[in-house]
Amino acid sequence: MKNLRQKDKQVTKASVSRNFSGLIFYGFLAVAGFFLVTEHWAHLLGNWLFLLLAACLLMHVFHGHGGHGGHGAHTGHGSQDQKKEERS
Repeated sequence: MKNLRQKDKQVTKASVSRNFSGLIFYGFLAVAGFFLVTEHWAHLLGNWLFLLLAACLLMHVFHGHGGHGGHGAHTGHGSQDQKKEERS
């Protein structure tokens, strides 16, 4: 039982240190992103239309195309031969 408690304490220490270092890392990224945007604001405003079009293109390319059922599973439509048989 004592061995399990020691493992729990070690896991807790590891997760706390990981969370703290992650918090510092994401804080650094937020500060760096803020200064990047504020220093380059004029460039962003001058090219907003191009950036919007580029974002649309990139979202279209990297979206994954999995949200509309896939193209290979059209089971309810029937083949052309089946439709001809139904007509006759």
